[in-house]
Amino acid sequence: MTTERASDHPIEPLFLKRWSPRAFDASDMPIDDLLSTLEAARWAPSAYNVQPWRFLYARRGDAHWNLFVGILNDFNRSWAEHASALVVVVSNTLMTDEADGAKRTFPSHSFDTGAAWAHLALQATALGYQAHAMAGIDFDHARTVLKVPDSYAIEIAVAIGTTANPKQLPEPLQAREQPSDRLDLNDIAYEGAFPS
Repeated sequence: MTTERASDHPIEPLFLKRWSPRAFDASDMPIDDLLSTLEAARWAPSAYNVQPWRFLYARRGDAHWNLFVGILNDFNRSWAEHASALVVVVSNTLMTDEADGAKRTFPSHSFDTGAAWAHLALQATALGYQAHAMAGIDFDHARTVLKVPDSYAIEIAVAIGTTANPKQLPEPLQAREQPSDRLDLNDIAYEGAFPS
């Protein structure tokens, strides 16, 4: 399995080391390591400094673990149950207007929370872990069992852990267990207007 990727322009190596594996070794993750990943997420940029992100988490073997595993769809549960920690990322869809104290829709809640997720993933990588975000969850069930208020959007679940041998995965997933490449920069970044 190759894990080496190369950028077309100079970037910090950490960005290339981060990827989304599915093979985790089911080891324990010290609480201090998990809290460090969440601390990095806390420092993400946010419009008006609203900081809409919230993180609900469970560590392997704790009283909440089975509850968090239970909100994953069957496919994600099959591999994510071997992670060291599961984090559900939610975002506050409302902000308080400083002028009148009224609650108003916060249009960039998901965007800002995505920045926090990226910080979390990069800090996990820096600590020797990997983080894999998953949209394959039962959102209604998660809202109920995790008691997420209606004003919060459930964005994603994240499995964090130490990578393991891909042979533990079902055969169709083994070949996919490597860092993926990215579109060419010219295909995603345009000087001036959007190309026709």
